[in-house]
Amino acid sequence: MSTQSQWRKSSRSAQANACVEVAVNLPGRALVRDSKLGDSSPVLATSAAAFRSFIGGVKAGRFDR
Repeated sequence: MSTQSQWRKSSRSAQANACVEVAVNLPGRALVRDSKLGDSSPVLATSAAAFRSFIGGVKAGRFDR
């Protein structure tokens, strides 16, 4: 099992320099950061369950204006 974050860019980013990266390879955790800043970006850490719930809300349009 890997203990180091493996980051991947969002496939939904509109611009190459306006991306977020997500690491979900850590058991029970999800990490989010700004891809422009890379390793020096602050990291938002949450539970994997909370992140799945957030993504479900995004896909369902709950945050659309």
